[in-house]
Amino acid sequence: MRSILFLFCLGLGGFVNAQNVDSLQLNFREYLGYVKKYHPIAKQAALVLDVGQANLMKARGGFDPKVEVDYSGKEFKGTEYYDLLNATFKIPTWYGIELKGNFEQYTGEYVNPERNVPEDGLYSAGVALSLGRGSWMNDRMATVKKAKFFREQSKADRDLLVNQILFDASLAYFNWLQAYRNNQVFSSFLENAQKRFKGIVSSASAGEIAIIDTVEAKIAVQNRVLELEQAKVVLRNTRLELSNYLWMGENIPMELQSYVIPDVSLDTEIDQSLEILGKPLDSFSIENHPKLKSLGYKIDGLRVDKRLKTNKLLPRIDVEYKFITESPEFISSFETQNYKGGLNFELPLFLRKERGDLKLAKLKLRDAQFEFDNAEVQIQNKIVAIYNELDSFEIQNILIDDIVANYEALLSAEERKFSFGESSLFLINSRESKLIDAVLKQNQVENKYFTTKAKLFNSLAVNPENL
Repeated sequence: MRSILFLFCLGLGGFVNAQNVDSLQLNFREYLGYVKKYHPIAKQAALVLDVGQANLMKARGGFDPKVEVDYSGKEFKGTEYYDLLNATFKIPTWYGIELKGNFEQYTGEYVNPERNVPEDGLYSAGVALSLGRGSWMNDRMATVKKAKFFREQSKADRDLLVNQILFDASLAYFNWLQAYRNNQVFSSFLENAQKRFKGIVSSASAGEIAIIDTVEAKIAVQNRVLELEQAKVVLRNTRLELSNYLWMGENIPMELQSYVIPDVSLDTEIDQSLEILGKPLDSFSIENHPKLKSLGYKIDGLRVDKRLKTNKLLPRIDVEYKFITESPEFISSFETQNYKGGLNFELPLFLRKERGDLKLAKLKLRDAQFEFDNAEVQIQNKIVAIYNELDSFEIQNILIDDIVANYEALLSAEERKFSFGESSLFLINSRESKLIDAVLKQNQVENKYFTTKAKLFNSLAVNPENL
């Protein structure tokens, strides 16, 4: 259940700043800091690193030393048929080489003659290795290499996930800010319309103007009330949207209250919080982009897979050689004439499975390389386009500010003329409507400007370090 309390923020240093007794300001930088720290998606992003590390640990387990004990025995009607013990200690190493130590002890009436060993058992030590398939690349080696690449890829993926949730949270904040500004606009002009209505009613009562003018003034008030009510609905909905990103402690969702207001002086705060301040176009290095890093590590893993499939075209030639002795405490007892060895050879005649696997590995690698090339061009062009938008919005902001100032001057002049009896209420309402449209347009342009900055942050895939 969502908590409806937000006053606890007062106890968190810097999270909100008191504006007056009735309102609190939710700072953009601190808001993003809490999104990054507490939002479930941000926590999920941290789990990606743990998954990568766990996969690497699992892959390295293929080289863990192993102890194997095989024991079986049979006794029937007082006769010991057999008592068989075979214990092996194995140490896998990198290039298909495996160190082995072994102890064998077989006793009983019906033991196979080939298992005749000294009464105290037989010891052996040696090596098993692959000379063909698995010599320069085997499953264990490939698994470890791919796990290392996956671990690095998970770091890049973590940055992408964190960046995306901060981007979405930023857009929610900007929409909330625009809705708050629009609400303030309609509230302010409603006050103006109400004051004008009272003045006109007084003038009409004194016989200075026609009674019909009060109807027009009342309609203006009603329109402002309607517009304000519509703005309040939008503000409430954007507040709820923002609440989706407000979490505290151990997965406790919060709901933003009506007395909490956004930071209206946001321009430089955005650049500092998103860490895009002073990043000209020529300073961006496409090679360090997390998306390309992730795809690059994916390609590295597929190259390892291709090498493994290529190696499997070789015949399987496994050889084993072990010195054997009944007294392992004496090194001199390990003599070359006492040995145990073997050779295993295997080669499919057509290699259709192996050749098919290799072809699939090559196709996957080509597909990933095409994806990388396409992503590289898309990212670069997207960044250039966003910089172009930012340049345009800086001009648009100047223009819309001038337009608003001119509409304010026109409305002020019309109100002066009306006070001298040289204008009409219709013209004042018309001028005021144009001014309202211009101010709303100003808020919209500002929102688009802030959104474009967030898009730059998203396209650069920045993971802010100072939040």
